[in-house]
Amino acid sequence: MLLALLAMMNPAFAAPPGLIDDFRQDRDASRLGTAWRLTTDRVMGGISEAQMTRAVIDGRPALCLTGTVSLENNGGFVQMNLDLSPDRGLLDASAYSGVRLIVRGDGADYNLHLKTAATRLPWQSYRAAFQTGSAWQEVRLPFSSFEPHRLVPTLDPARLKRLGIVAIGRAMSADVCIAEIGFY
Repeated sequence: MLLALLAMMNPAFAAPPGLIDDFRQDRDASRLGTAWRLTTDRVMGGISEAQMTRAVIDGRPALCLTGTVSLENNGGFVQMNLDLSPDRGLLDASAYSGVRLIVRGDGADYNLHLKTAATRLPWQSYRAAFQTGSAWQEVRLPFSSFEPHRLVPTLDPARLKRLGIVAIGRAMSADVCIAEIGFY
Protein backbone atom coordinates (compact mmCIF):
# COMPACT_ATOMS: atom_id res chain seq x y z
CA MET A 1 0.00 0.00 0.00
CA LEU A 2 2.77 2.43 0.95
CA LEU A 3 4.73 1.60 -2.21
CA ALA A 4 1.66 2.20 -4.36
CA LEU A 5 1.06 5.53 -2.63
CA LEU A 6 4.71 6.55 -3.12
CA ALA A 7 4.51 5.57 -6.79
CA MET A 8 1.47 7.79 -7.31
CA MET A 9 3.11 10.73 -5.53
CA ASN A 10 6.63 10.34 -6.95
CA PRO A 11 7.27 9.01 -10.48
CA ALA A 12 10.79 7.95 -9.42
CA PHE A 13 9.17 5.05 -7.49
CA ALA A 14 6.93 3.97 -10.36
CA ALA A 15 7.88 1.04 -12.57
CA PRO A 16 8.71 2.00 -16.15
CA PRO A 17 6.04 1.21 -18.75
CA GLY A 18 6.26 -2.37 -19.98
CA LEU A 19 8.27 -3.65 -17.01
CA ILE A 20 7.53 -7.30 -16.22
CA ASP A 21 10.06 -7.76 -13.42
CA ASP A 22 13.20 -6.21 -11.98
CA PHE A 23 13.45 -8.56 -8.96
CA ARG A 24 13.55 -5.67 -6.50
CA GLN A 25 10.44 -6.83 -4.66
CA ASP A 26 10.88 -9.01 -1.58
CA ARG A 27 8.19 -11.43 -2.65
CA ASP A 28 8.27 -14.34 -5.06
CA ALA A 29 5.78 -12.83 -7.49
CA SER A 30 6.75 -10.72 -10.48
CA ARG A 31 5.55 -7.14 -10.88
CA LEU A 32 2.62 -8.65 -12.82
CA GLY A 33 1.57 -10.61 -9.72
CA THR A 34 2.50 -14.00 -11.17
CA ALA A 35 5.16 -16.37 -9.84
CA TRP A 36 8.29 -17.52 -11.64
CA ARG A 37 8.45 -21.31 -12.05
CA LEU A 38 11.21 -23.78 -12.82
CA THR A 39 10.53 -26.48 -15.44
CA THR A 40 12.85 -29.14 -16.82
CA ASP A 41 12.58 -31.98 -19.31
CA ARG A 42 11.84 -34.30 -16.37
CA VAL A 43 8.15 -33.55 -17.04
CA MET A 44 8.58 -35.78 -20.13
CA GLY A 45 11.12 -38.32 -18.84
CA GLY A 46 14.38 -36.40 -19.36
CA ILE A 47 17.14 -36.16 -16.76
CA SER A 48 18.21 -32.50 -16.98
CA GLU A 49 18.64 -30.75 -13.63
CA ALA A 50 18.25 -27.09 -12.73
CA GLN A 51 17.90 -24.57 -9.94
CA MET A 52 16.26 -21.16 -9.97
CA THR A 53 17.62 -18.72 -7.38
CA ARG A 54 17.49 -15.06 -6.51
CA ALA A 55 20.81 -13.29 -6.11
CA VAL A 56 22.35 -9.84 -5.98
CA ILE A 57 25.13 -9.63 -8.57
CA ASP A 58 27.20 -6.46 -8.96
CA GLY A 59 24.57 -4.65 -6.92
CA ARG A 60 21.65 -5.81 -9.11
CA PRO A 61 18.87 -8.08 -7.86
CA ALA A 62 18.49 -10.95 -10.31
CA LEU A 63 16.82 -14.27 -11.00
CA CYS A 64 19.27 -17.00 -12.06
CA LEU A 65 18.85 -20.31 -13.87
CA THR A 66 21.66 -22.82 -13.36
CA GLY A 67 21.85 -26.50 -14.15
CA THR A 68 22.78 -29.21 -16.59
CA VAL A 69 20.94 -29.91 -19.83
CA SER A 70 21.09 -33.55 -20.90
CA LEU A 71 19.85 -35.03 -24.19
CA GLU A 72 19.41 -38.49 -22.64
CA ASN A 73 15.91 -40.02 -22.47
CA ASN A 74 14.69 -37.62 -25.21
CA GLY A 75 15.35 -34.64 -22.95
CA GLY A 76 17.10 -31.39 -23.62
CA PHE A 77 15.89 -28.30 -21.71
CA VAL A 78 15.75 -26.37 -18.46
CA GLN A 79 13.59 -23.28 -18.12
CA MET A 80 12.35 -20.56 -15.79
CA ASN A 81 8.96 -19.26 -16.92
CA LEU A 82 6.28 -16.79 -15.98
CA ASP A 83 2.58 -16.49 -16.75
CA LEU A 84 1.90 -12.97 -18.03
CA SER A 85 -1.57 -12.70 -16.51
CA PRO A 86 -2.59 -13.60 -12.94
CA ASP A 87 -5.76 -15.32 -14.17
CA ARG A 88 -3.87 -17.27 -16.88
CA GLY A 89 -5.57 -15.07 -19.46
CA LEU A 90 -3.96 -13.09 -22.26
CA LEU A 91 -1.70 -10.05 -22.11
CA ASP A 92 -1.83 -7.52 -24.94
CA ALA A 93 1.70 -6.29 -25.72
CA SER A 94 0.84 -5.01 -29.20
CA ALA A 95 1.73 -1.43 -28.17
CA TYR A 96 5.37 -2.55 -27.83
CA SER A 97 8.04 -3.62 -30.35
CA GLY A 98 9.54 -6.55 -28.45
CA VAL A 99 11.07 -7.88 -25.24
CA ARG A 100 13.98 -6.23 -23.44
CA LEU A 101 16.30 -8.08 -21.04
CA ILE A 102 19.16 -7.06 -18.79
CA VAL A 103 21.10 -10.33 -18.75
CA ARG A 104 24.44 -11.94 -17.96
CA GLY A 105 25.70 -15.47 -18.04
CA ASP A 106 28.38 -17.88 -19.09
CA GLY A 107 28.78 -16.74 -22.70
CA ALA A 108 26.37 -19.36 -24.06
CA ASP A 109 23.30 -18.82 -26.24
CA TYR A 110 19.90 -19.06 -24.57
CA ASN A 111 16.33 -18.72 -25.82
CA LEU A 112 13.40 -16.56 -24.86
CA HIS A 113 10.20 -18.50 -25.56
CA LEU A 114 6.78 -16.88 -25.79
CA LYS A 115 3.48 -18.72 -25.51
CA THR A 116 0.25 -17.33 -26.93
CA ALA A 117 -3.34 -18.41 -27.36
CA ALA A 118 -2.13 -20.28 -30.48
CA THR A 119 0.37 -22.47 -28.57
CA ARG A 120 -1.91 -25.23 -27.37
CA LEU A 121 0.66 -28.05 -27.09
CA PRO A 122 3.57 -28.05 -24.60
CA TRP A 123 6.28 -28.20 -27.28
CA GLN A 124 4.89 -25.25 -29.26
CA SER A 125 6.38 -21.78 -28.74
CA TYR A 126 7.76 -18.69 -30.42
CA ARG A 127 11.54 -18.59 -29.98
CA ALA A 128 14.28 -16.00 -30.17
CA ALA A 129 17.92 -16.65 -29.24
CA PHE A 130 20.21 -14.33 -27.33
CA GLN A 131 23.83 -14.56 -26.23
CA THR A 132 25.12 -13.89 -22.75
CA GLY A 133 28.41 -12.50 -21.50
CA SER A 134 30.07 -12.16 -18.11
CA ALA A 135 28.95 -8.52 -17.73
CA TRP A 136 25.37 -7.22 -17.57
CA GLN A 137 24.09 -6.30 -21.02
CA GLU A 138 20.84 -5.12 -22.53
CA VAL A 139 19.29 -7.43 -25.12
CA ARG A 140 16.35 -6.36 -27.26
CA LEU A 141 14.39 -9.04 -29.08
CA PRO A 142 11.88 -7.59 -31.56
CA PHE A 143 8.62 -9.51 -31.84
CA SER A 144 9.47 -9.99 -35.54
CA SER A 145 12.53 -12.07 -34.55
CA PHE A 146 10.49 -14.77 -32.77
CA GLU A 147 10.22 -17.91 -34.89
CA PRO A 148 7.22 -20.24 -34.54
CA HIS A 149 8.30 -23.68 -33.31
CA ARG A 150 6.02 -26.56 -34.32
CA LEU A 151 3.11 -24.28 -35.21
CA VAL A 152 2.11 -22.25 -38.24
CA PRO A 153 0.73 -18.84 -37.20
CA THR A 154 3.13 -15.95 -36.74
CA LEU A 155 3.48 -14.37 -33.32
CA ASP A 156 0.56 -12.18 -32.25
CA PRO A 157 1.83 -9.94 -29.41
CA ALA A 158 -1.78 -9.06 -28.52
CA ARG A 159 -2.35 -12.63 -27.29
CA LEU A 160 0.62 -13.44 -25.03
CA LYS A 161 0.25 -15.98 -22.21
CA ARG A 162 3.71 -16.89 -20.89
CA LEU A 163 7.41 -16.30 -21.36
CA GLY A 164 10.39 -18.48 -20.53
CA ILE A 165 14.17 -18.17 -20.33
CA VAL A 166 15.39 -21.49 -21.70
CA ALA A 167 18.58 -23.51 -22.14
CA ILE A 168 17.61 -26.00 -24.83
CA GLY A 169 18.64 -28.36 -27.60
CA ARG A 170 22.18 -29.33 -26.67
CA ALA A 171 24.03 -30.89 -23.76
CA MET A 172 25.33 -27.96 -21.71
CA SER A 173 25.82 -26.38 -18.32
CA ALA A 174 23.36 -23.54 -17.94
CA ASP A 175 24.18 -20.33 -16.07
CA VAL A 176 22.08 -17.29 -16.96
CA CYS A 177 20.75 -14.44 -14.79
CA ILE A 178 18.25 -11.70 -15.60
CA ALA A 179 18.12 -8.44 -13.69
CA GLU A 180 15.25 -6.94 -15.67
CA ILE A 181 12.71 -8.09 -18.22
CA GLY A 182 9.98 -6.13 -19.92
CA PHE A 183 8.53 -4.86 -23.17
CA TYR A 184 10.03 -1.98 -25.15
